[in-house]
Amino acid sequence: MQQSILRFFQTHLKLSPEDAHVLNNSYYKEYGLAIRGLVMFHKVNALEYNRLVDDSLPLQDILKPDIPLRNMLLRLRQSGKIDKLWLFTNAYKNHAICCLRLLGIADLFDGLTYCDYSRTDTLVCKPHVKAFEKAMKESGLARYENAYFIDDSGKNIETGIKLGMKTCIHLVENEVNEILGQTPEGAIVISDILELPHVVPDLF
Repeated sequence: MQQSILRFFQTHLKLSPEDAHVLNNSYYKEYGLAIRGLVMFHKVNALEYNRLVDDSLPLQDILKPDIPLRNMLLRLRQSGKIDKLWLFTNAYKNHAICCLRLLGIADLFDGLTYCDYSRTDTLVCKPHVKAFEKAMKESGLARYENAYFIDDSGKNIETGIKLGMKTCIHLVENEVNEILGQTPEGAIVISDILELPHVVPDLF
């Protein structure tokens, strides 16, 4: 994904690889998503960006049905401890849905809140509070205190903690990424999503 994003910066903004890297990091740190900076300052068409970046990825060669993940999510749903399983993503909807289908877990989610690239006038994404407000409204969440939030971005987790979400879990699969941010105080850290039953056993 990062290679496709950097290629876009180099091609469309006529930047060197080094400058593309710096600007991408800057936009991600400031806005949570490179496309937001591209739309604001370079008048980039977000849907065209999505076509050339997200949709260009050979996801069918990368993602395969994940049986252990599916079984864990089934246990979670069948426990009777949650009202909804909701996907909250900074991706555009077609990319998010494609990933879920390839992983074999699309039928386990009750809905999704995505970054709407077709509405560049109101383009909001995590970690912005307005993105969380959008997810809250679309999911029917009554209070942030009722939510368990899992994300791979320390910045997104930080917003979740500030909003008072019941439990915020930071998924750090490799070493902490400078763009994604450090784990904020108060978060639970896991290195594999399958650790979920061990860190929140009350849900299973």
